[in-house]
Amino acid sequence: MGFFDKLKNMVKNDIKSDIRGSVNRAENAAANAVYQSAKNAAQNSAQKKETFTFTAVPKSVEELKALPEADLTTPFKTTALVMLVLMNYKNDVDGTLAMLNFLKGPEDLSQKEIQFLQDRLVGKEYVPASFFEGATPENDYTPAQPFKITVSDYVYSYQNEGYAMLNIHSSGADDDRQVQLRRKGEQWFLWENFALSDMRIPKSQDKWA
Repeated sequence: MGFFDKLKNMVKNDIKSDIRGSVNRAENAAANAVYQSAKNAAQNSAQKKETFTFTAVPKSVEELKALPEADLTTPFKTTALVMLVLMNYKNDVDGTLAMLNFLKGPEDLSQKEIQFLQDRLVGKEYVPASFFEGATPENDYTPAQPFKITVSDYVYSYQNEGYAMLNIHSSGADDDRQVQLRRKGEQWFLWENFALSDMRIPKSQDKWA
């Protein structure tokens, strides 16, 4: 093969390489566009939000039942009440457990669930309060009054029939936390609470603050 034939082949190979590179970049760009479109659609396809306002934290099952949300006819209502009730844990464990049993419906809390609450909340009583408006690490998670909490769903909230997984936001965490509800008849009851994981500690407890 002569010099000019080699040169011609080199040029052809360079052109083919450039074409393949352009095609790959175009395919990657198209794939990214599809991904972003799907991601945006997933984020916006549900996103129903409800904000609940409470004048006080209930201290007994009777006070809890007196709230209009206690009809438990939506998973949003039940989620809001679960977090409201948990703010009473630091004052009265037994009373709080009784209210949670009401929100659990046909099944009371198991010993495992009771122990889980103790592990998550003793010494960290600020965790439930962090989900209410006005509570921040800087003010030791002191929520504004009246107490307001926003509950939202998302694209996969209802993928399991008879269940709902809803989001609540804590000022002490980067990502939303979740509570799972289960339906019985026309009511929604607490099934599992995934919202009580560790979060940023209050400023008064932070040695580096």
